Amino acid sequence: MAAEQKRMSGRGCVATFLAVLCTFSSGKCDDQVPLMLWTSEGSGLPSQAVPAAGHIVGVTQLSSYLETALGSAPRNVLLFLQDKMSIEDFTMYGGAFGNKQDSAFPNLEGALLSSPSQLVLPTVAWQASNAVIGQLQDQLDTSPLYMDPEMLSQLRLNASTPALLVFRLPYSTGADLMSVKEVLSGNDEVIGQVMNIMKSQSVPYTAVYTAVRPSRVPSISMDMEAGVRGGRSLLQYGDRKRERERQREKERAEKKVNDRTSDRTGVYPPVEYKEGGAGCIMLWAENLTVSVLRGGRWERHDLTSLTFGEGVTPRLQGSLCNQSHSSLVLNYENILGHRSFKLVFAMSQRHYKVSARRWFTLDAVEIEYDGQKATFNGSRNVYAPAEYSYRCQSVTNFRYPLLVPRTSKDPANQWRVSFTDFQIQGFNVAGGEFSYASDCAGFFSPGIWMGLLTSLLMLMVLTYGLHMIMQLHTMDRFDDPKGPAISVPQTD
Repeated sequence: MAAEQKRMSGRGCVATFLAVLCTFSSGKCDDQVPLMLWTSEGSGLPSQAVPAAGHIVGVTQLSSYLETALGSAPRNVLLFLQDKMSIEDFTMYGGAFGNKQDSAFPNLEGALLSSPSQLVLPTVAWQASNAVIGQLQDQLDTSPLYMDPEMLSQLRLNASTPALLVFRLPYSTGADLMSVKEVLSGNDEVIGQVMNIMKSQSVPYTAVYTAVRPSRVPSISMDMEAGVRGGRSLLQYGDRKRERERQREKERAEKKVNDRTSDRTGVYPPVEYKEGGAGCIMLWAENLTVSVLRGGRWERHDLTSLTFGEGVTPRLQGSLCNQSHSSLVLNYENILGHRSFKLVFAMSQRHYKVSARRWFTLDAVEIEYDGQKATFNGSRNVYAPAEYSYRCQSVTNFRYPLLVPRTSKDPANQWRVSFTDFQIQGFNVAGGEFSYASDCAGFFSPGIWMGLLTSLLMLMVLTYGLHMIMQLHTMDRFDDPKGPAISVPQTD
């Protein structure tokens, strides 16, 4: 019982420790993000002095911390990089006030407590945390691999070979506080899955958990500080916060609509490649974006205005199409510092005996730049009947990816592609219009299947009950107390 109490009390040490350090800081944790570093069992970190309360760790000091830690710690580094995070996430959702059953970070707390040594930096300048990938890449002398638990389970690590595995974690921007907690709980589940996989492989590791930007803006932090000083409850603060976030979401939505209206008065036509005077490939997207990782930061370039729009004529040299293969090549110049830049969509079609019809697949999306090539495989997720077009609201390689790098060492691991409201057709184009679209979002979602199965089960029970009721028959003769008794013969 004493051990259990000790374990339960220890689980809150991380959130409480972070909250106390933030409280004794300058009263403002809005421009900083926390960073936690720990090692696997059997490995340790050299002793390092924790910064004084109120001190903000900058780029140079964070690099010194990481260099010292990785000097003796395992060089298989797991970087859990969340989109946004602040100290308030731990105080609000980490059970810092005794409600441990509602904690959103049980796996994180368990990993920190089971680690022989850990380093907790509660206030790191977000510019420093934003560059943590580049710092780790320089110190490990290896390129980062963007992973998920499923990919990690298929990867075999070597304790003697450095590896930088990056797990991108989302953060909710909705107005509902519960949605934030659910996202954080989901991120904690990812951390737990990764820890279990690494433990099963018996590979020593060093884990880092931080974020790109803070999740709290100054106005909200000041309101929280004023609420604490005035004795206001967390519930009142949460109500005000939800109201402000709803208003902010509404303003962002209105601004987005206004921007779209001012930037584009009509829907621009798709890109069409013709061969022999007849169209054979068509492409349309609301947004085409590519990004490259440089110095720990993602440099982004929007190709939409160079590809679509009135008066825009994209160069399609190198494109081809025939009965079995087609390739759409978009040629650009001076993109992200590359003089020559090509975006290639390679497709093929063939007959499948099981479905007794022909299907086309987007075999690869290639980025060719200055003699190098980054290849994303899309054949497993992007496909449609050969006479249809393919459409999807979002086609990316980093969040809910439909495109994946061909190999773990492919230069595609340094690139990101994002296509919004994407539609493509590589075969059977007629009349300069897309054929019927096969959407990536299936009609029968898990919720629909659950509703159908539940309805079917209830219908079966109702049918069985009606059938049993219909089998009931009333007696055709009744005993009359004033007349002779009914005699039932016992033999034929």
